[in-house]
Amino acid sequence: MQPNAAFEYLNQAQSILTRIQQTQMKNIELAAKQCAQTIAGDGLVHMFGSGHSRIFVEEMFPRHGSFPGFHPIVELSLTFHNLVVGSNGQRQAMFLEHVEGLGQIILRNFVFSPPDCFLIFSNSGVNEVIIDVALEAKRLNMPVIAVVSVDHCQASPASHSSGKKLTEIADIVIDNCTPAGDAMVRVEGLEDPVGPGSTIGAAAITNALKCRIAEKLTAMGKPPIVLTSSYFLGREESKKRFDACYDDYRARVRKVYGC
Repeated sequence: MQPNAAFEYLNQAQSILTRIQQTQMKNIELAAKQCAQTIAGDGLVHMFGSGHSRIFVEEMFPRHGSFPGFHPIVELSLTFHNLVVGSNGQRQAMFLEHVEGLGQIILRNFVFSPPDCFLIFSNSGVNEVIIDVALEAKRLNMPVIAVVSVDHCQASPASHSSGKKLTEIADIVIDNCTPAGDAMVRVEGLEDPVGPGSTIGAAAITNALKCRIAEKLTAMGKPPIVLTSSYFLGREESKKRFDACYDDYRARVRKVYGC
């Protein structure tokens, strides 16, 4: 079969993974150390992303092969995309991403305490709600980890009144190694590029980070309770594991709601 746009996308995706492996392992290691220390100390790794970055929040937990210790913060008004138009449409979600002050309002719902840390996913790293959340997390003395396209962030003007970008706020920055603009494939006769790459980069980082955290927790004598498929455990044992995992998660997040 002759190379075509599908082949080109896969080639570009493989390049992203190669760049991550060659350039981001040090920062993935730093982030894994921070997250493992947080979870081992009975803290929570709070996670936030607006728009499609919600994907990676939920990829980290709850998913098969994941474990408690993470606290996904998913704001539906910023992430509910399936209706596209009409009530709860995409226009509203994209508008809200740029409403300064919303991030602080979202975080006001939760109780944070040491040794909690914060993990933020954003391809652009400049939208107002993302900067709000990062600044508020820092104000509350939480270490901030960012997964972002450094190329896109550097090429974009700051939108927040602080003049800050996510890469300037975060303590640890992991580059998803996606080129500015996200879409990576040029099709002959089509003016605009297609095929976003940030999904590949951020999802790969999410799972690489998750695996390294599990490895560190186990080495610390605190192996996590993993959501494990019936393929590995059998149906009944898998169900028991899920219940145990959810019970452990519930116990961990009680403090977040002031309980």
